[in-house]
Amino acid sequence: MACKMISAGGAALLAMFAATAAQAQKVDGPDVTWNSSFWGKQRAATAGNEELARIVSERTGGKFKIKVHMGEALSKASETLDGIKLGAFQMAGFCNFYSPGKNPAWMVLALPFLPLDDYAVSRPVREALYKHPAFVADMDKWNAMPYMSIDLPQYEFLGKGKQPMTLEDWQGLRVRAGGGLGDAMRVLGAVPTTVPATETYTAIERGTLDAVSLPFTDSQAAYKIHEVATWFTGNMSPGTTECGLVFNKDAYAKLPPQYQKLLMDVRDEVNTLQIKAWQDKDKVNLPVFRSKMKEIIYSDAELKRFQEKAGRPVWDKWVADNQSKFDAKGLLEFLLAEIDKAKASVKKPAAAGKN
Repeated sequence: MACKMISAGGAALLAMFAATAAQAQKVDGPDVTWNSSFWGKQRAATAGNEELARIVSERTGGKFKIKVHMGEALSKASETLDGIKLGAFQMAGFCNFYSPGKNPAWMVLALPFLPLDDYAVSRPVREALYKHPAFVADMDKWNAMPYMSIDLPQYEFLGKGKQPMTLEDWQGLRVRAGGGLGDAMRVLGAVPTTVPATETYTAIERGTLDAVSLPFTDSQAAYKIHEVATWFTGNMSPGTTECGLVFNKDAYAKLPPQYQKLLMDVRDEVNTLQIKAWQDKDKVNLPVFRSKMKEIIYSDAELKRFQEKAGRPVWDKWVADNQSKFDAKGLLEFLLAEIDKAKASVKKPAAAGKN
């Protein structure tokens, strides 16, 4: 045990020295300004984009600037890929669910009950998918280059009234759940509906909805759902989706080689900072949630039932609906294999990376 502690401490010290040395290095080059399009206000989801802008500016002495434009100032969220294709901006935060028809392969990450509830698993899986030919081909159509996942957390439900302690308890509940998750909840007998996130607080308060699914925990806290809900699912992990950062391919190609290298060299650092932003929110929000609401924790056996009954049928339908467009079956099999590979490399009991 002592050897392991010394080894870990030494590794941490070396990492700190390496990071300090990297930050001290300056990359010289011409003045370049990129514009990055993002929707919504500053929040955990924007942390990666903002950190990337800060780091590249710092390490080029302010010569390479990335200006992050929030609130759909440059483009509607549903038209992000159009703007990238036109070269209206050089970079953007992009989510698959805003334009499912434009990025059909990317919707594999919107399938319900995928076991991606641990950042130590989710991160390498998403990185592998960003290099997959189907993902690359989707972006090629929009002259876009996938750069980095935002590592969106798993969704969970916050609700009021009847507490769904088992799979059967979801029968008849009115839930805010879209896409593949909505399909899964329909299989369970719930009544899914699409309600804008901005209206979820009122819907729960007035009882027109029984439960709301949003990325856990940041989005629920942002929309103050916990102030009117009485329970939340703590480990259901019913699904996530994919949001990431993409570049305009021409803009990237025009960068001097040292700036291209800089962007790639700092990607892991930015990715780590992005995940930390989500985890920092959880550290603040989870104690508040637990003090105000009942936390529902499902057994492993019950979670397996969720996946088998509500997950796999939706996976199979997605493959059937998309196989003529691309190798959907092969992509899903690749995803599941990458999940198994990542899980095998995670050392239990290292649950610190849990969403």
